[in-house]
Amino acid sequence: MSDDFKVNGNSKNEQLEQFRVDDRGKKMTTNQGLRVSEDEFSLKAGDRGPTLMEDFHFREKMTHFDHERIPERIVHARGYAAHGEFELYESMEKYSKAKFLQKPGSTTPVFVRFSTVAGNRGSAETVRDVRGFATKFYTEEGNYDLVGNNIPVFFIQDAVKFPDLIHAVKPEPHNEIPQAASAHDTFWDFVANNQETAHMIMWHLSDRALPRSFRMMEGFGVHTFRLVNAEGKSHFVKFHWKPKLGVHSLVWDEAQKISGKNPDFHRMDLYESIEKGDYPEFELGVQIIDEADEFMFDFDILDPTKIWPEEDVPVQIIGKMTLNRNVDNVFAETEQVAFHPGHVVPGIDFTNDPLLQGRLFSYTDTQLIRLGGPNFHELPINRPVCPFHNNQRDGYGRQTINKGPVSYHNNSLAQNTPETAAEDDGGYAHYQEKVEGRKVKARSNSFLDHFSQATLFWNSMSATEKAHIVKAFSFELGKCKEKAIQEQVVDMFANVSLEMAQKVADNIGIAPPEQGGSNVTKTSPALSQENTRKLPDTRKVAVLVSEGFDGKDVYTILNDLQEKGLQPEIVSEKLGVITGTEGIKVNAVHTFLTADSVLFDAVYVAGGDMSNQTFYQKTVAFVKEAYTHYKAIGATHAGINVLQENSMLKAPGIITGDVNDTFVSDFTEAITKHRHWSRAVME
Repeated sequence: MSDDFKVNGNSKNEQLEQFRVDDRGKKMTTNQGLRVSEDEFSLKAGDRGPTLMEDFHFREKMTHFDHERIPERIVHARGYAAHGEFELYESMEKYSKAKFLQKPGSTTPVFVRFSTVAGNRGSAETVRDVRGFATKFYTEEGNYDLVGNNIPVFFIQDAVKFPDLIHAVKPEPHNEIPQAASAHDTFWDFVANNQETAHMIMWHLSDRALPRSFRMMEGFGVHTFRLVNAEGKSHFVKFHWKPKLGVHSLVWDEAQKISGKNPDFHRMDLYESIEKGDYPEFELGVQIIDEADEFMFDFDILDPTKIWPEEDVPVQIIGKMTLNRNVDNVFAETEQVAFHPGHVVPGIDFTNDPLLQGRLFSYTDTQLIRLGGPNFHELPINRPVCPFHNNQRDGYGRQTINKGPVSYHNNSLAQNTPETAAEDDGGYAHYQEKVEGRKVKARSNSFLDHFSQATLFWNSMSATEKAHIVKAFSFELGKCKEKAIQEQVVDMFANVSLEMAQKVADNIGIAPPEQGGSNVTKTSPALSQENTRKLPDTRKVAVLVSEGFDGKDVYTILNDLQEKGLQPEIVSEKLGVITGTEGIKVNAVHTFLTADSVLFDAVYVAGGDMSNQTFYQKTVAFVKEAYTHYKAIGATHAGINVLQENSMLKAPGIITGDVNDTFVSDFTEAITKHRHWSRAVME
C-alpha cells in the first residue's frame, strides 16, 4: 500500500505526522509531562543508602524499558543452558545459615544459562560482548539465583542508567545497524559521556569478551552481597565461578570468522561436551569482608564498577558445579527459565549497591511481560523443588488448583493458614542494617574514582593482552563515523594509560593526546589470562589426511592423543573411510568444505598422497590460517614437507616427529599452552 492511500481524506504520512516527535533541544519529562531534574541517580536514603521505591521517575523509566520487547529477552536473548549439580566442599556455617551451604559433600541441583548481552536470538555467539552466567540452585529452602556475568564489574553504577546503556549499545534505531556489536557511534558516545564505564570497557575490549567456550570462562556475581549466619552476623561477599579447564579466549580475526562458519559455536561446544561425557566443571569461590572492614579499602566495596583484587581479598573455593545433562526442549527450559537476583534463601541477603537495588525491581517486572503474567514460577523449569504455599491466586498461566474458599491473611476459616514461619523455623528475615540519611538523588563521593581500577587492569595485562586491547580500541573506534566521538573516547582513556591512548589515536588517524596518564602502579596477576590454568582436556584437533597416509604410525598417534584427553577429528576431501598403508582405515567426519581451522584448537597434518594438488592446496590454506591464530600445529611423515615448503617449520608451537620419539607429548604440551604469541614477533 502506498503512502498516498487516503483514509478520511488524509494520507498515511499525514495521519502519522501528529505522532512524530523530535526530542532534540527539548527538556526531559516523565511520560506524564513532568519535567525531570535528575536522570543520573536514583532516589536514595543518603548517598550510600538503599534506593527508595517512591522514586516514580526511576520506576517509570525502568518499567517502560522492561516492557520494550516481547517475547524475546531485551538483553541476554541469545542463550544456551544445561542442568547439573553443585557439590559443597567446605561448610559455610561460620558465614551463612543457607542450608545448601552447610554440609560438605551435599549436592544441590542447578540449571545454568549462558548468554550474550547485546544481540538478538538470531545473532552469532562469538561476537565481542559480555557473557551472561546465570545459575539457579534448586535448594530445599526455595530457589536461589546467582545471576552474573563472565566479567566481574559493570558499565554503570546506578540502575537508573541501565536503559540508557542498552539503548546505546543496541542497533541504532534509525537503521537497526549494527546487530550484536558495540562498534558504533551511539555506544561510544555513551561511553565518552559516562566515564564510570572506563573499567568495564577495559574488560570489554580485552580477550575476556571473546571466550573460547562457555566451559572456559569465569563467572562473577558482580555485586556485593551479604552472607548472614545463624547468630545474625553479616559479612560482605562476592561470588566467583572458576572453570576447571582454565580461562581461554579466541583471537579477534578467529571470532569474526567463526561467526560466519558456525554462529552456534558456543552452544554446540557445550551441547557436544555434555553428550560426550566431558562434563563442564566450575568451582565456586567467595571473597569475604567483615563488616568492620567495610571502609578500609581505597575503593567503595559496594561500587559495581570495582573489583576486590584477589591479592587483597583472596578467593576461597567452597564447592564445585558440574553440568551433566542437556535440556530436552530449548524453549520450555532455556527460554522459559526466569532468573532474578532477588530469589534468595535465608543466609544470603543484599547490600545498598544501587545497581543491585534496581535489579531487584527490574527482573520480576521483565518476567511479567516476557512470560505472560505473574505465574511464571509455575513453569516446570522455574518451579522450586520444595512445595510453595501462599494466598496468591489466578492470573495468566495459573496451574495450581487451590482448594477451599480462603485466599487471604489473617483468617479464621482456615485456622490462619498458610501461616508465616519464624526465623528459627526457616522464615526469611532481612538483615537489619541501620539506615539513615536525607532523601537525595546523588552519587556517593566514594563512587567517583572511575580510572584507578581501569589502570590496575591495564597494568596487569601481559604485553600480548595489551596489544589486543589497543587493536580492539582501534577497531571499535575505527567503525565510528563521528571524529568528535573518537576524540572524546581517546581523551577519556588517556586517564587510564597515556601510552595506550596515543597508540589508539595513531591507529585511527586523530591527534594523540599530550596529557594524561595515571600514578597507579599496582598490578593484580589474577586478572591476566596468561596466568590461568592450562589443560589439554577436550581440546579439538583437526587431523588432515588423504589416501595413502602412513597407517600404523598415524593410527597410533591418534590413540595417544585421545589418551592425553584431546579430541582428534579427521578432515579430508570427502566424508567417509580414508585408507592408509597396511590397510589402516580412518573415518573422515569433516571435509575442507564443512570444517575450518577456526573451529579447532590445533591442527595435525598427517599427510598422505601429497601429489594430490587439491588436497595439498587446501591443507596449506587450512594450516596457514591456524598459524596466524597462533595455534599449535603438528606434522609427521609427508605433513612435515607442507610446513617446510611454507616456511613454518621452525616457528614456536610447530611440532614435528614420528611415533617413536616424543611427538605426542611435545604436541600435547604445545596445545596446552593454547596460543603461541611469540610468533607475532616473527611476523
